[in-house]
Amino acid sequence: MACFLVPAGEAIVATIIEHRLGKDQPTGPGLEDRLPWRTKLSWLSGLLWGGAILLALEHLWHGEVSLQPPFLTALGDAQETTVMLREMGTVGVGMALLVTMAWLVMVLVADRVPAVRRVLAGSKV
Repeated sequence: MACFLVPAGEAIVATIIEHRLGKDQPTGPGLEDRLPWRTKLSWLSGLLWGGAILLALEHLWHGEVSLQPPFLTALGDAQETTVMLREMGTVGVGMALLVTMAWLVMVLVADRVPAVRRVLAGSKV
């Protein structure tokens, strides 16, 4: 019913952090070829925003969200509100965690690929 609000909330936080980070490149030994955190956070923001928007459209299509107050149709009934909150706590949190875990794998791979290339080329990491 409103599971898309959890990834949307995480997307808001990720977007704010992304915009507060400067465009500085990572510094330190071995970090020259790594992507800056702002770029990595933009990946997370894009994944979360895309998923949240698609879910919101799907809920709109099925009549669970309306374009007039109350926007969440479950808010009209106390019993439905309880079901909605339970869904947000299980399905919404689960989706947000899954997207974040996929993003972490992306970040790890992106950070490791240049090092792997140097090892394969015969130079030290």
